[in-house]
Amino acid sequence: MDADFSHHPKFIPEMIRVQATKGYDIVTGTRYSGNGGVYGWDLKRKVVSRGANLFADTMLRPGVSDLTGSFRLYKKDVLDKVIAKVQSKGYVFQMELMVLAKSMGYTVAEVPISFVDRVYGESKLGGDEIVQYAQGVFNLWMRV
Repeated sequence: MDADFSHHPKFIPEMIRVQATKGYDIVTGTRYSGNGGVYGWDLKRKVVSRGANLFADTMLRPGVSDLTGSFRLYKKDVLDKVIAKVQSKGYVFQMELMVLAKSMGYTVAEVPISFVDRVYGESKLGGDEIVQYAQGVFNLWMRV
């Protein structure tokens, strides 16, 4: 969950409810399914985010609509096991957590969320991060 409230806490009760209903190992908030969405981003940022998700989905086939999101609820033991296998840093970290979890057989449910761009500060997303992400997808493709 982003600490700047771009991920609104109002979605947490629904994530907990969904997790409790069927015992999912991970519940992830998704901007790209159901009535989820993004507010306050310019066209470039939307294209980059959608493109990153499409690229990773095409290469890795994780079956999750929002790999680059970070609003997630993990069972503690699942997070402990998955995070021990993570090798990446930066933006690719979120994607790697989900892809590894799915490859390890953990169950994932999605809850549509609204993501509102931060009011203060700026995104750290730049060319270097995009290259790092693409390299991370290829590296994970080789590992999984």
